[in-house]
Amino acid sequence: MKQLLSRLINNENLTSNEAKQVLVNISKGDYNHNQIASFLTVYMMRSITLDELKGFRDALLDLCIPIDLSDFNTIDLCGTGGDGKDTFNISTLSSFVTAGAGVHVAKHGNYGVSSACGSSNVMEHLGIKFSNHPDVLQRCIEKAGICVLHAPLFHPAMKNVAPIRKSLGVKTFFNMLGPMVNPSFPKNQMVGVFNLELLRLYGYLYQNTDKNYTIIHALDGYDEISLTGPTKIITNTSEHILNPANLNVNTVNANEIFGGNTVKDAANIFTSVITGNGTQAQNNVVCANAGLAIATSKKISHQEGFALAEQSLLSGKAKQSLELLIKESQRNS
Repeated sequence: MKQLLSRLINNENLTSNEAKQVLVNISKGDYNHNQIASFLTVYMMRSITLDELKGFRDALLDLCIPIDLSDFNTIDLCGTGGDGKDTFNISTLSSFVTAGAGVHVAKHGNYGVSSACGSSNVMEHLGIKFSNHPDVLQRCIEKAGICVLHAPLFHPAMKNVAPIRKSLGVKTFFNMLGPMVNPSFPKNQMVGVFNLELLRLYGYLYQNTDKNYTIIHALDGYDEISLTGPTKIITNTSEHILNPANLNVNTVNANEIFGGNTVKDAANIFTSVITGNGTQAQNNVVCANAGLAIATSKKISHQEGFALAEQSLLSGKAKQSLELLIKESQRNS
């Protein structure tokens, strides 16, 4: 590790194989906490390369506990986090709206590290029990249209990193990896990233997969469609800019999508929106993201996806998916 750190500090890059081996070594416990913290810190001060990101991704996919959900043609809606915006749990709510619209969702998530409340925090607070048992997960998708893949249950190799990430409390390159290492290897994916450079890197990496994908970055810094301004979108076949007017909705203010300062705050907003009591701004942002996921999966226009998302949310189908997931996840707990 000493040699690697010296190279990185001197602005040298790792090859894909070297990057992969570092994470394998971390999983084996070859390095102490100070060495791992130093390694993470270096990447806060320099850009990650395409080869390094690929190597880190390949290591985590090789080391994960895989789960086969291929029969369900799932989609994952996941953001990198790390945008520092502290929005409410937009991608998680959008996942239930997507499921309510009849699109199967394999939601990969974790506890918050650089934000007040991550996906897993709010779902756990609402009563969802996490499992990595195939029968439980398949039953959840069959009944609720969605299952939750809580990252620590599928990436045990990263147990040495979790406490260090928590103590650092800021985004690290693991934020960049999260959406790429869903252990069910979904064929469809909508990914939000926190800057344009990462949007480009994701685009290059996803081009070389068999995924049906949409990658997004709001140009004012959000890792999701925020409707606070234009959003850059990359898909398998195109690149374009989305403006709120394209969906016939108004631009929203940042304070309208703030998520609060605690898990309880986040859960209250989540419950308000999914029960049909969200503000127009909250509803529109959720439906914009869910609509794009639905459009990605069904290969329809974003406007058509938005309409289906609104129907799912306002008819109570999204809420029904949440209630069924809570019930099914608790059956074997």
